[in-house]
Amino acid sequence: MTAVYVEEGPDKGAIWHFGEPNKEQRALAEGSAWADLSHKAVLTVNGQDRLTWLNDLTTQELVKYESNTWTSALILNAQGHITHQLFLMDDGTTTWIFTEQDKEEELLTFLNKMVFMLRVEPKSVTSQYKIIKTAGKSDQFGGPYKIIKRSENPNESGMQVGTWALEAERVAQKRARLLFETDHKSIPNELGFLNNAVHMRKGCYPGQETVAKVFNLGQPPRRLVLLHLDGTEIELPKTGDAVFAENDREKVIGYIGTVARHYELGPIALAVVKRAVLTDITLKSNNVLASQEN
Repeated sequence: MTAVYVEEGPDKGAIWHFGEPNKEQRALAEGSAWADLSHKAVLTVNGQDRLTWLNDLTTQELVKYESNTWTSALILNAQGHITHQLFLMDDGTTTWIFTEQDKEEELLTFLNKMVFMLRVEPKSVTSQYKIIKTAGKSDQFGGPYKIIKRSENPNESGMQVGTWALEAERVAQKRARLLFETDHKSIPNELGFLNNAVHMRKGCYPGQETVAKVFNLGQPPRRLVLLHLDGTEIELPKTGDAVFAENDREKVIGYIGTVARHYELGPIALAVVKRAVLTDITLKSNNVLASQEN
């Protein structure tokens, strides 16, 4: 197999595919595929206070969660906007975190600023460790995952797949991703993160007031939608492209997140559109028509 690599964007340097994207997607759907995610940033947090500290900083309940299981969490700013998306696992001694490579430095700087007098030690271990998506049906976080040393053989059975297959599956499952479905004003309520990356019955954390207020009102300003794109067009929309109603090219009603070619669904995309947009109207982006699936 000859690997084709991603040349730009948040996944730069990752394996895109091995020449047979549809075959890779089928293997992934069957649970018989694995993927090397060495392009992700890996951080650790050590110290006795690590779980209570992370619990106070993030949207997830981490004080009582089960060791050696993966979960996800967000870090919000004071206004409730998403600044970081984390995937975490605590092994009883260390909390392991992986996130986007483009956000590693910013995340580590933030964590170090929040240490104060607590017994915690966040640090980057990206140069030493990497994440593997192991064989098995994908869970709600895109796993199962495991951490190995970069010098270690993954020792995985099944077909190795690239990000083409992983992203096509993620889009089909409507799992939002930082840097793709988010912008500077994204809040968790819009992107399907409630009761997933956001624990709705935990104590205070930065941005909780916004999350709770919008949840109680039941009216987030925007919503995440799966788009089925017109497959007759050669050039598909790109991340960040504006979305319009089919018959109105003057009023922007949203933006494109991730675009993928799925082995069964064809060309699909995630988009974030205004809440008031009717679910049965045809949308358009970069001259490509799209139907909505909520």
